[in-house]
Amino acid sequence: MQKNELIHLDARLVDVIDHAVFAADLPNGHRIVAVGKRGADGEFSELEPPCEVRVEMSPYDMSRGHILGVVQTG
Repeated sequence: MQKNELIHLDARLVDVIDHAVFAADLPNGHRIVAVGKRGADGEFSELEPPCEVRVEMSPYDMSRGHILGVVQTG
């Protein structure tokens, strides 16, 4: 898959499924599974619902996405 085929969207975390795995709502009302990569440095340790995040999704599987980072509001 080419990098330009990926879709970036903002989402709101609504529930914790497992360690670094969340249920997230997209602005259009769809719910997806959002996965964060937790490194040794504790990256994404601040993620808790109702946090706003940026997710990267494949157009071939719109049911899940990778968390890229927290959306800064304000």
